[in-house]
Formats: sequence, structure tokens, C-alpha cells
Amino acid sequence: MARCLVVIHQVIYSLGLTATAGDSLADARTGKNGRHALVGMLRQSVFGRLAGYEDVNDAVRLRHDPAMRWIIGGKAAKGTGASPSQMGRFETNWLARSGNLAALTELSGHWIDQVATRRSRNRIVLDMDSSVSPTHGDQENSVWNGHFGCTCYHPLFVFNQFGDLERCALRAGNVHSADGWEDVLKPIVARYQGTVARIAFRGDAAFAQPGMYEFLESGRIEYAIRLPANQILQAESVICSSARSGGRRTTYSGSTRAFTTRRRVGPVRDGLSPKWNGTSESCSRA
Repeated sequence: MARCLVVIHQVIYSLGLTATAGDSLADARTGKNGRHALVGMLRQSVFGRLAGYEDVNDAVRLRHDPAMRWIIGGKAAKGTGASPSQMGRFETNWLARSGNLAALTELSGHWIDQVATRRSRNRIVLDMDSSVSPTHGDQENSVWNGHFGCTCYHPLFVFNQFGDLERCALRAGNVHSADGWEDVLKPIVARYQGTVARIAFRGDAAFAQPGMYEFLESGRIEYAIRLPANQILQAESVICSSARSGGRRTTYSGSTRAFTTRRRVGPVRDGLSPKWNGTSESCSRA
């Protein structure tokens, strides 16, 4: 495990990812005898979790581990890493400040852009979905969710086609799956517009909303969104077509139980059928 962590750290170090994080975080400590920089404690927090240690109390052991001390760097390389009490203050006090929370929200995008300088990307595919994070005890915003059948948080994530986390939002357990999608998706699209040739979006039925369609079409973003089940779609054979110029064409076949949501690109010329550019997915129906 230690060898794997060292390899991961070498890749991250060569890309300058933790250095970017260190520049983004604001240190509110006023003392002059601090032993560990915020970026060092961030490394200890992240790599501790990569090694399978999720509790700050695990710092009792990890702070003495030679590989971890080398990864943390600074004074820890010849001494020890941060103690459990220091890690507790770092994660619940210093990182929880509004400025640092905003910096952490943008950090994934900064890291992806740094990696992209070494990887071509003419087209980006954004996949948005919610998830469940079960909780225990009386944690703030921890609420019972009837769909998942547990007390939880209901976070929202956006990944790209390479598996990179573009942005996320921690939400209360009882919110709708698409709640707050604008605050998560729009900054990502704004970051990519003008830097990539094509942007595409994928989402499940929770995102089949007029506001989402309007946003995607106004930005000429390709998309594939699952349609919510209803009596019309559950019929044996239904074909729907929107006559709106530049709009969506949606088809559903009862025999194959498949749907397609596409965005039209290009005008009708010389009586020829318009070109369509999009993706399709299949889903099972009860």
C-alpha cells in the first residue's frame, strides 16, 4: 500500500496538483510556530483516506509512517505528521471556512484543467447524477430518504467521460435528485465553453425538466436524458416528435423498450432531412 501511495504522490506532484490546492486555501492561523502547512495536512488527509484510514484518530499511527511523512513533506519528513487533534481542527475548522469551502468546490476543475494540458479534449461529456451517503447519529442535514430507505445525505455529482469528478454538492437527504443542478452544472459549462469544440450532457429522468432543456439548447449542448415513465410511454408503440425548430426528437418503441433523446444540428436544405447528432440509451420498463 505504501508503494502505491508513493507512486500516486509522484504523479500528483509532477502535475502540481497539491501545490495548486495550497495556493487556493487560506490559512487563518495567526501563530508563527506552526509545524505543518495546510497543504501538508491536506496531503495527510487525502492520502490517509486513499490508504483506507477515514478517521482522524488514525493519525496516531499514520503520523509516524515513513511513507506518509515523506508524502506530507516539510517538517514532517524528518519529524512526524499532524496529530489527531491537529487533523480534527484542520478538517472541521480551517477547511470549513466559507472561503476554503468555495476554493475546494473549484479545486476539481482546476486540477482537470491542469491535466488537460497534457491530454487532448475536443469533446467533453458531462454525466450528472445524485447518490446516497448514509449517515449515523444526528448529523446536520441528515434526513430520512424514503427512496433509499435510510437516513442520509443526497449529494449531487458531475463526472466527465474520463471518470474525473468535475464538481459536486452536498445536500440534505430529503431533496429532489435534481435540486440545485444549476449551481453545479452551469459553472462547469462556463469553464469549458470556448475551450472545447463540443459539450455533451447525460442525465437520468430526474433532469428531464424544461429549465434543463432550455439551458442545454441555448448553449448548443448535445444531450441524452432519460424520460420519466408515464402512461403514454408505457403504451405498446408511441412515436413523439417535436415540431419546434432546433428542438428535440424523442422516440419510444414498446417492442424494444428503448428511448432516444437527440438534439438536431444543421438546417433542412434542398428538401433533405435534417441531420441529427446525439446519443441513445436503453432502459427497462416494468
